[in-house]
Amino acid sequence: MRYQVYCMECSYLCPDDYPDGTESDEHDDAAQHFYAYDLLGELVGYMRLIRPNDEQLFPFQNHCVTFTDGAKLPAPGRAAEVSRLMLRSDYRRLPARGLADEASGQPPTGLSGAKRDDAAQVLLSLYRQVYLYSRANGIDYWYAAMERPLARSLLRMNIAFKEIGPLTDYYGPVVPYLSNLQELESQIAARHPALLAWLQHPQPDVDCNYAGLGQKAGFAPLRALE
Repeated sequence: MRYQVYCMECSYLCPDDYPDGTESDEHDDAAQHFYAYDLLGELVGYMRLIRPNDEQLFPFQNHCVTFTDGAKLPAPGRAAEVSRLMLRSDYRRLPARGLADEASGQPPTGLSGAKRDDAAQVLLSLYRQVYLYSRANGIDYWYAAMERPLARSLLRMNIAFKEIGPLTDYYGPVVPYLSNLQELESQIAARHPALLAWLQHPQPDVDCNYAGLGQKAGFAPLRALE
């Protein structure tokens, strides 16, 4: 899926550099990888979580600048970077519209409401697994370099990030963001307590009932590779 999205559909990376059809980089061995499968067992979504390297830096810091107007970033050991968030092509917009639109869960023209809801469920399912892993492993903050439309889409699903730097070119025009998980929990508890309960309980019988979906998550439990 990473090769298909990054190399073939978005042209962020050159396909010739990955002759075996598998995109990978130097962060994969130490990253946590999360997958969403539909009820047929087919892969529909992916993301990974990266901890700081030996120099206590994250991948986005090699490309993005953060504000220096007194904003204090969390200790590296308490944070991780969300990376390579993507959905399968039939769950997102046309490839030419960019990865932010593709990952955002926004449907193409004529896409049914059910498919749109499925896309939102995939994103929420991925973030639930990352949230559960983070809370079990001392991660209190998430970094992400993403396009503003994706950040707005996540905010509509109550997954809130705050801008911490200016726009830059890093696999397209992106902005560095930071999410404080404690603040995220408080905001979701106030606005949508059922969503917080769903995030905090991995059992498949917990009803999300998020944003009017009115249905249980239609996806098999996700698997995290360590």
